[in-house]
Amino acid sequence: MQQDILINWSPQETRVAVIEHGAVQELHVERTLERGLVGNVYVGKVSRVLPGMQSAFIDIGLERAAFLHVADVWHKPAEGETLSAARAAQAQIPIERQVFEGQALMVQVIKDPMGTKGARLSTQISVAGRLLVFLPQDDHIGVSQKIPLEQREDLRKRVLALAGGAGGGFILRTNAEDAQDSEIADDIAYLRKAWARIKDASLRLPPPSLLHQDLNLLQRVLRDLVGESTQTIRVDSREQFDALHAFGAEFMPQAAKKLQHYKGERPIFDLFSVDEEIAKALGRRVELKSGGYLIVDQTEALTTVDVNTGGYVGARNFDDTIFKTNLEAAQALARQLRLRNLGGIIVADFIDMGPDEHREAVLAEFKKQLGRDRVKTMMGGFSALGLVELTRKRTRESLAHMLCEPCPSCQGKGIVKTARSVAYDIFREILREARQFNPREFRVVAAPQVIDLLLDEESQHLAGLSEFIGKPVSLQSEGAMGQEQYDIVLL
Repeated sequence: MQQDILINWSPQETRVAVIEHGAVQELHVERTLERGLVGNVYVGKVSRVLPGMQSAFIDIGLERAAFLHVADVWHKPAEGETLSAARAAQAQIPIERQVFEGQALMVQVIKDPMGTKGARLSTQISVAGRLLVFLPQDDHIGVSQKIPLEQREDLRKRVLALAGGAGGGFILRTNAEDAQDSEIADDIAYLRKAWARIKDASLRLPPPSLLHQDLNLLQRVLRDLVGESTQTIRVDSREQFDALHAFGAEFMPQAAKKLQHYKGERPIFDLFSVDEEIAKALGRRVELKSGGYLIVDQTEALTTVDVNTGGYVGARNFDDTIFKTNLEAAQALARQLRLRNLGGIIVADFIDMGPDEHREAVLAEFKKQLGRDRVKTMMGGFSALGLVELTRKRTRESLAHMLCEPCPSCQGKGIVKTARSVAYDIFREILREARQFNPREFRVVAAPQVIDLLLDEESQHLAGLSEFIGKPVSLQSEGAMGQEQYDIVLL
């Protein structure tokens, strides 16, 4: 799958689009004032231990205290013990026996703050390089599961020989599959130097302090996004192109060769209509080429996707129509997960299919498309209700949560009361006030559409209410008010 990477840089924001076959597959946004924290290492102070939740709050210098669960407290495996067994054993030890209030602790962010939740932490430190991830507290040599099974043992032996028994463990990233020994050795040296700087800073700096900051988005493009299929990396800023080229030449020379400075007059994102794709990715409805469509709804607990045939009637029979729509929906949904960076639990409601071979084909196509995703996903089959459930690892906010905020009129509900419902709320409130107070007059201040209704269709009811309470009711239109907002002023 050939891909191109476009980088649009400005002092306040960096945007990266990954293009495959002329279509935007991934969008990454980093704002200078809202830079992600995943990978950052801090020395923090335990501010509170919660035995009931088996967790602790750690002050690392952010607005909200970060969160450390007992399962994320590192425990060195005993000789012959597997990592999973060590983690399970550690989780059995109560959190109050492992940390205490006021304790200084070296921690790493594994999830950015989201909504009202603080960052999630781990005491197992890892430092990511281009080919390897260094685990200074472990002696384990792991290999990415995306590397073919027959190559893993050979790679493990090579890293073990190159590491030289100097302590620490490593995980080989996917792009280390065809790496030369010299490249692996360079990465090992770089990672050991980075860890030495972190240790030195931890001894000098008081809590809470930042010890190590992960690479910025531009640098992570070279480290994480570039692969053999990448043809070009185009940057629209000369200054950032030079900085990125210098960084790449030192640490990732193969990726640096693919860098190009974009000098065109048109904005770089106009080349593949990226801004239009961003606008579409913020909407609920996703149109399919066949005439069908998806409805994507994000909630606090999960994301739901509903597949509809829409106007598609082109197949020979009803079963084929549904099958073709579901196949196209599987491809579109996998792309939308990447494009919108949707994470957590996702439930897809495909159109009910009769033949079992159709269901199996749709699942196979969905799995194939999800296999192109860099982010770890786990998918089950069709449930008894005909739903497909999957999880996608979430380490940062979705595109919608990053670029948008709840509507001030509906407060994020997506709906508002009708003008008539608001008018009847006003009638009830006037009655309530009339029982408690004795003003000369009631004045209703509300949105124009509500006032228009009270002056027209509801004027008879308003007159009857005024007669019943024995007080005049005047109306005032306020254009700045939302449809559900109103005030009743006692004069």
